[in-house]
Amino acid sequence: MTLYSRITGTGSYLPPRRLSNAELAAELAAKGVETSDQWIVERTGIRARHFAAPDVCSSDLGLEAAKNALQAAGLQAADIDLIIVATSTPDMIFPSTACILQNKLGIAGCPAFDVQAVCSGFVYALTVADAMIKTGSATKALVIGSEVFSRILDFSDRTTCVLFGDGAGAVVLEASRTPGILATDLHADGKHVGILCVPGTVSGGKVLGDPLLKMDGQAVFKLAVGVLEESARASLAKAGLQDSDIDWLIPHQANIRIMHSTAKKLKMPLEKLIVTVDQHGNTSAASIPLALDVSVRSGKIKKGDTLMLEGVGGGFTWGSVLLNL
Repeated sequence: MTLYSRITGTGSYLPPRRLSNAELAAELAAKGVETSDQWIVERTGIRARHFAAPDVCSSDLGLEAAKNALQAAGLQAADIDLIIVATSTPDMIFPSTACILQNKLGIAGCPAFDVQAVCSGFVYALTVADAMIKTGSATKALVIGSEVFSRILDFSDRTTCVLFGDGAGAVVLEASRTPGILATDLHADGKHVGILCVPGTVSGGKVLGDPLLKMDGQAVFKLAVGVLEESARASLAKAGLQDSDIDWLIPHQANIRIMHSTAKKLKMPLEKLIVTVDQHGNTSAASIPLALDVSVRSGKIKKGDTLMLEGVGGGFTWGSVLLNL
């Protein structure tokens, strides 16, 4: 019989420190950077975000999200035979955050590795896990998106530092005889490297280049709206479904304008758009699983619903996953 993969549990975690726009604006004003709640909300839809404490890493946030997902799936950590962590803010250069998280879960032996596709990272990681389960390489996978983007923000640049937050989201993906993930679609175009990047590296004990995030917001917006629609339609075509078959659209929570534009292009009412960017900011690879878990636990998304997950990120990367929950 054909093997499929299904999400059987979701989880998320946000660091305790919550900064409203007003609180962030006050901190920035002390550094000579002017912004306001109104300015941020009008341009992004963001009202608050969470920042991790200085001694908290991506693996710490991911661990809590993973525990919540395991509990929701009714599994123990020892049941897991694959761990994939999507992150652009790893604990260290190596080993992978996935290996560090595996140890914190108290398990060993199963493959564990990171996927780096920035804000598309969770979509990429979920696609890889789905493929490994379908080929019999794994039966129960933890797929996690975890970020501490506050560590790479330039707080002298108000156009970027107000956008991002820290957090983690996770799902348990299990082998199944009935379809869960229906179709996936991944892409990248490296000629757009410069529009969203952290152009620094470590060499000889020093940081070469710039270790802080740089973004051309207008260029990202123009690319994002087009490729998100194309990828969503590609996944629908692979599954033989139509726009109207989607119960919920869960895009990467980057900017409310991009999210609204994508929903309109897919002829979806805004009531079917999952929005958490207002409270979380842009948590990069964590944003999709965070939004999914919040919506599942609130009862908005229910078992049997058809979901479209999609994201765009630095690279330039983009992709989508169509699934039945």
